Amino acid sequence: MKGRKAMSDVNGVVENGWEQVADTFRANFKEEKDLGAACCVYVDGRAVVDLWGGLADREKNHPWGRDTIVAVASTTKGATAMCAHLLVERGELDLDAPVARYWPEFGAAGKGKIPVRWLLSHQAGLPVIDIQLTFEELCAWDPVVHALEVQEPLWKPGTEHLYHAMTYGFLVGEVVRRITGKSLGTFFAEEIARPLELSAWIGLPEAIEPRVARVEQAPYPYDSPEKLMGDFAVILGLDPAVAGRLVQTLWGPDSILTRAGTMNGVIVGENVTSRAWRAAEFPGANMFANARAIARMYAAMVSDVDGIRLFQPGTVAAMSAPHTESTRMHSVPPELAPAAKNLFNMSLGFWRATPPAMPLLGPASFGHPGSGGSLGAADPEARVAFGYVTNLWSATLIDTRHIELTAAVRRCLG
Repeated sequence: MKGRKAMSDVNGVVENGWEQVADTFRANFKEEKDLGAACCVYVDGRAVVDLWGGLADREKNHPWGRDTIVAVASTTKGATAMCAHLLVERGELDLDAPVARYWPEFGAAGKGKIPVRWLLSHQAGLPVIDIQLTFEELCAWDPVVHALEVQEPLWKPGTEHLYHAMTYGFLVGEVVRRITGKSLGTFFAEEIARPLELSAWIGLPEAIEPRVARVEQAPYPYDSPEKLMGDFAVILGLDPAVAGRLVQTLWGPDSILTRAGTMNGVIVGENVTSRAWRAAEFPGANMFANARAIARMYAAMVSDVDGIRLFQPGTVAAMSAPHTESTRMHSVPPELAPAAKNLFNMSLGFWRATPPAMPLLGPASFGHPGSGGSLGAADPEARVAFGYVTNLWSATLIDTRHIELTAAVRRCLG
């Protein structure tokens, strides 16, 4: 890292017995794995760890503060799933009903029988849109929704799965909009963020702009495809040649996942640092939040938080149950299927704990990571929730920072 290094001092509070989390968080700065970051842990509805440190903006030498927020990429998907499940708990959304019951136009092109649960579990066969849209059209919402309405699935829905990196937010968000008459960002603000007093937005108000940390791409340890392949090999216990083939298959320049994550090459570069991007609603990818907000909303799923509990235990059990264990990952050849098994273990909108790549908080835990390194998670058995955000973005889901932080949480739980 050139220029001034990230500050090693850490601010916040840590209760007795949780020092290992603070030590791990501090070590990330000492080892230059983080520039600016925050970490928060809730147990039984109250914060036992609430830490932040480093630089929110290296160029301006601006420190990360208690109220600093940052882009959290696909960690957004967990918040979006919560919105859908609130409607399920209220009896307004049936996960086994066809999407077309709520969104009639979606039933075109052979999609009339796709149930809502296949949207949440990335099995609908719509990870990319077939047509090329401009950045302005993507931000406008309706052009994306119309493209998804008329498009045929890439596979027979329900038989395969593949991460719907961007389209997930439009698919689930449009169902929420058809039921409530509100955009996903508005529904999230009114039903989750405001009651819980979260610093989290999907569609960032301009007045909040000064609180946004400046993101940098991490030189450590993913500054080349070779290092990314090596990391997959070590963490997943794969032969390096197999890891290389897996990375190229899934994330090569012409892969479906690369197209999916960039909306056919549009969500890149200056577009994702623009005010237009932050103001728009991409419910799969552009929430801005701090670690406290992420931990607090997950805590409210599994415990009471200041008198608020979002879901009954039965709802949490249903939403976190496995949904992709019996379907193959689309585009992965049969000989690589065993290597890909521990890369994607999805429930209804949430990743399930899948060691070693995504151990989360324990076997019963669930959550969602974000490209760049952020993570939100909860464990209903331990009644613990976790949030981590950073502005030094890596380029892989297998991020050692949150793997080590969640390992520290598990050690503290005993």
